[in-house]
Amino acid sequence: MLNMKFMTAALLIGHMLSGCSDQGPFGGRGSNLSEGTRGFSQLDGGIENSVGYFQNSIGDRIFFPVAKSNLTQQAQSLLDAQAGWLIGNAGLEVLIEGHADERGTREYNLALGARRASAVRNYLVSRGVSADQLQIISFGKERPLKVCSKETCYSKNRRAVTVISSGLTG
Repeated sequence: MLNMKFMTAALLIGHMLSGCSDQGPFGGRGSNLSEGTRGFSQLDGGIENSVGYFQNSIGDRIFFPVAKSNLTQQAQSLLDAQAGWLIGNAGLEVLIEGHADERGTREYNLALGARRASAVRNYLVSRGVSADQLQIISFGKERPLKVCSKETCYSKNRRAVTVISSGLTG
């Protein structure tokens, strides 16, 4: 009888855990395509229209030089691919997050993050994405991906992330 109760509890816990998401510490999905696409809603039944495909195959983030908000050639190439995908999925609402590294004051980094998010938004609009589809937010230095006092960490935190916030159907 005790074994039966234990097995039932173990099965129940296993079932509950199988529904857990693979979100990272700040709500992001895994970086591995096989992990990142699992469980995503899809439009028109195709994986090319899933959020996982957007994040892992196109790319959802660009990086900036120190104290800059101008887009590099590499960033523009990635944003061109994002624009094509977003135009093809015009019903989606998108949030563009601007981030900064830990150096500088909170106020400075919030302003820099806003300039970075605006640069991405303006570029996407210039490529045909509807301005009504795009919102921006700045997190400044409040949501670092890496925490250390080295350029390798700082460079990962100077970024803008394009987040699909709503509009998907399951």
